[in-house]
Amino acid sequence: MLISVILVSYNTAQMSIEVLKTLFASKGDFELEVVVIDNASRDNSVELIQQTFPQVKLIVNKSNVGFGRANNQAVPFLHGDYVLLLNTDAFIKEDAIAKTVAFMQSQPKVGILGVKLVGRDGVLQPCCRYFPTVWNLFLQRTGLSRWFPNVRYVDDMSWDHASPRQCDWVPGCYYLIRRELVNEVGLFDPRYFLYSEEVDHCKMAKSAGWDVMYFPGTEVVHVGGESAKSDGNISLVSRQLVALQVESEFLYFRKNHGLLMTILHLCLQILADLIQILKSFIKLRPVLISSQYMQHIFLLCKLAYVTGFGKHSTK
Repeated sequence: MLISVILVSYNTAQMSIEVLKTLFASKGDFELEVVVIDNASRDNSVELIQQTFPQVKLIVNKSNVGFGRANNQAVPFLHGDYVLLLNTDAFIKEDAIAKTVAFMQSQPKVGILGVKLVGRDGVLQPCCRYFPTVWNLFLQRTGLSRWFPNVRYVDDMSWDHASPRQCDWVPGCYYLIRRELVNEVGLFDPRYFLYSEEVDHCKMAKSAGWDVMYFPGTEVVHVGGESAKSDGNISLVSRQLVALQVESEFLYFRKNHGLLMTILHLCLQILADLIQILKSFIKLRPVLISSQYMQHIFLLCKLAYVTGFGKHSTK
């Protein structure tokens, strides 16, 4: 059986090589067709991948086109029965492909499968998630979630993670897709530059009648944040990352819930910032914290305007 694998590389040369080594070590009896898209890395990613893995198809972009669009570039070159999206900071076990493909074969309605994710320290990461709503995001940001225990929050970690279960969406670091689903609904919406692309994709899959499932039979060690660090200390680029996240949320809500819900999301997020400012005054830490939340309110309003309340992307 042929498995198509897509990796998007961005300034993670050594880590990309290690991930590819673990990937080929886990191929077992499968044939792997691997496509790597490099998003204009400034390190030696391209040269190192070409030298170490000449069997890999390498697409080199002249600019960073974003995560979702880069994955989409690989679709015309895929011939496998299953498509695996693998991050360059996600290290799989030798049994990962065999176990996840076998599970998918036993569950014909499952279109997308995710696995148990742990950090380098072995700590469990969110890997089986609920869809974001304007309400659950507001409650999480304000800390009011403890007063609403029956609301489904995006990252619900209060279960044993030991059994397979259906969920709304799974993270894209190990993202196994049935080829029929790709043929039916495509891959990622190109409007998303970064963040929310797999949330939206799972939404499209479920709307088309497919199941999305979490599978605990294998683990993936997910490092996280390496591409962001390549642009400097991650705290220095956090504003840009926050802006991308805000924009992606506007795009997601406008596409899937309409204009009125997008406006409500903006209002609730501004209210959440105002609540945080009030808390900072109560705790006698008003200056720095209040400034941060005022900047976030400005960012929300600016991105709501320039995206037409989530109608189009800025990138």
